[in-house]
Amino acid sequence: MSRTHMTKPERSWVLYDVGNSAYVLLASTLIPIYFSAIADPNSSAVVAWGYASTVASLVLALLMPFLGSLADLKGNKKKFLAGTIGTGAVTLAVMGIPSDAMVFLVIYVVSSVMLNASLVFYDAFLVDAASSEERYDEVSSQGYAWGYIGSCVPFIICLVLVLFGENFGIGQLDGIRISFVITAVWWLTFSVPIWCDVHQTHYKPREEHLFKNTIAGLVGTCKKIFHDRRLMMFMLAFFFYIDGVHTIIAMSTSYGTDLGISSTNLVLALLVTQFVAFPSAIAYGRLAGRFGTKKMLLIAVFAYFLITLFAAFFLRSAAEFWVLAICVGLFQGGIQALSRSEFGKLIPKEHANEYYGFFDIFGKYATIMGTLLVSVFTQLTGSSSIGVLSVAVLFIVGFVLLLKMPEGTAAGE
Repeated sequence: MSRTHMTKPERSWVLYDVGNSAYVLLASTLIPIYFSAIADPNSSAVVAWGYASTVASLVLALLMPFLGSLADLKGNKKKFLAGTIGTGAVTLAVMGIPSDAMVFLVIYVVSSVMLNASLVFYDAFLVDAASSEERYDEVSSQGYAWGYIGSCVPFIICLVLVLFGENFGIGQLDGIRISFVITAVWWLTFSVPIWCDVHQTHYKPREEHLFKNTIAGLVGTCKKIFHDRRLMMFMLAFFFYIDGVHTIIAMSTSYGTDLGISSTNLVLALLVTQFVAFPSAIAYGRLAGRFGTKKMLLIAVFAYFLITLFAAFFLRSAAEFWVLAICVGLFQGGIQALSRSEFGKLIPKEHANEYYGFFDIFGKYATIMGTLLVSVFTQLTGSSSIGVLSVAVLFIVGFVLLLKMPEGTAAGE
């Protein structure tokens, strides 16, 4: 997969990104389109979708620190990963059954929570899969890169069904429903390697009074994070800038639809994003090794700030949406991969799930703020462009905090 030799556990860890990314791509393209088609035409799909994303993020943020702490116990990480993948895949497969928009949103929220919970356990497995800490940036970037390109395989099949299914007697909505099943099967299939080849080498010993000690451990971890200035500054910076990134991912299709851009143009442009993101993510991993992870993250955050301004002030046509999609592809994988690997360097490895649970709180509560800002400002002003513009300030704050993050050693060293 790379000119740098990867071990079998590293390759198997990367392959899970190929599986879950197919769902991530579907959730940012066809699922919002499907919801818009079955929703009440007198209501705003952008607002409803924003609130649903907010609920999913809130549930996940509340659950993950506790579940992450339990997953850190010896032998638990795989069990939690398998449980969330299985539940998420089943709910994804049946998502097309209800015709009521609210029932659909409930199933989507459950499935989305399971997907993102599995990603927390998956991220925490990075410290077990990578052969050394120096490999974190490279392996994490490879995961995002191959996730982008690998997810295109089932997505193209789904796209053919949706766009050309009528030639075979399959309506557009039926094509999307079949896409739910195809993506669920793809996700499950590429979950097998990580289950077989990646083992939990960093863990906490099992203790009596499990739940009492888990709560006490969470309180202790909060204190450690608060007193580790470097870790705290990074998490605050991450809270703001990843908010903008997730909001753009979650709302881009709904925003484009609100501007009157056709579903075909939206989906094809976002597909191009995947192909652009593939080499970009790999390049980011290698450039981080040369120039430093922090410097590359600063570049990506500033680029996203410019992208947000472009979306708010200049995005009005399909051609401009294509430009936006390509620009996002250049930085999306890099900012996500390097955030994941940088955090892994800062935390004690035997508490990886617990810390990544808190990491996810910062990411998911940020998403709550971002999607809520877009929904509220769009609803108040009647302009989705103003809603998008509110995201820009988050990148500014994230950039400043990241810039001020002190140099130092990882937690626990």
